[in-house]
Amino acid sequence: MNNTPLSAEKKYQLWINVVSVAVPVVVALLFMVRLPNVESLTFLPPIYASINGITAVLLILAFVAIKYKKIALHENLMKTAIVCSFLFLGMYVAYHMTSDSTKYLGEGGIKYVYYIILFSHIILSIIVIPLVLISYVRARLGNFESHKKIVRYAFPVWLYVAVTGVIVYLMIRPYYI
Repeated sequence: MNNTPLSAEKKYQLWINVVSVAVPVVVALLFMVRLPNVESLTFLPPIYASINGITAVLLILAFVAIKYKKIALHENLMKTAIVCSFLFLGMYVAYHMTSDSTKYLGEGGIKYVYYIILFSHIILSIIVIPLVLISYVRARLGNFESHKKIVRYAFPVWLYVAVTGVIVYLMIRPYYI
């Protein structure tokens, strides 16, 4: 049996593929679900926006940690960033299952800026899922050269998603009911 890092990574590929497809599909489906007799969770948007901000800070700190060869710190920061992303996703879905989506009411050029940021945020939030999972698996398996290669893409995409999540919230916040 071949126990190279690549063969070990292939064992996780089905899991990565399933999660990468299932998460966006389940989130999209849950957007169509309204929980009856459940109070709206209108307090959640500033919390999950803050979690996005915390994720961005964690990613930057993890980047600095690895540059200074603080491997254990880097690993802990990255695991915390992943946990924050899961917390964000859970709160985001819970909010949208109990509340109607807020419409952006800005006018003029800022409206186009908002929708460009929102659209790119949504698309990249889907793309980042397999990037993060593959990066994580490669690191866990000790395949650090391969890990570094994908992190060149995963890090900026994940950071962009985290930062634009905060920007989208700040732009739409005045229109929350």
